[in-house]
Amino acid sequence: MTFDETTTLLCHIEAVLNSRPLTPLSSDPSDFNALTAGHFLIGSPLQLPPEPDCTGIPQNRLCRFKLMQAQAQNFWKRWSSEYLPQCQRHGKWTKLTRNIKVGDLAVLKNDNSPPL
Repeated sequence: MTFDETTTLLCHIEAVLNSRPLTPLSSDPSDFNALTAGHFLIGSPLQLPPEPDCTGIPQNRLCRFKLMQAQAQNFWKRWSSEYLPQCQRHGKWTKLTRNIKVGDLAVLKNDNSPPL
């Protein structure tokens, strides 16, 4: 990948990460948007359309744009499988903690969902 392609890829990854909700989603139907880092950066949510899964296609068959999409999807898969588990608390076996209840913030992971 060229420098410009790498820069574009990193900007795309930045947009994905800044589009993640910072607060729990409201059950109120009049609340349309969850608060994201994009609200603080540009005053509104960053929105990208869902992209097709390109990770199974050999790199020599992909054009440069598809290669960048595949790299972004690879980053998302690694981020969600390697980084997110590190954010979980691991102290539940060394001390007593209460069980999860309604109103608690939880991370729900679906392997088939797109990054946005």
